[in-house]
Amino acid sequence: MNTTTDLPVAVMATDRASIERQLDEAVGAALTQAMREGRQGILVTQHGPASFTVDLSDAVPFGLTRERQEW
Repeated sequence: MNTTTDLPVAVMATDRASIERQLDEAVGAALTQAMREGRQGILVTQHGPASFTVDLSDAVPFGLTRERQEW
């Protein structure tokens, strides 16, 4: 069974509850992959009020999650 999630994960929603749920799921998937690879941290990028991406990044130390805004 393949449990790898394709990263980056795009998160877009119109209400706060949906955004939070989708971000939690995306960060969980990224964490699983980060733990498997053991070399990158998680970067959550906000592109707008309701638009985010979640990805692994060499710029984030392993074991950490960082947020940034690009809007």
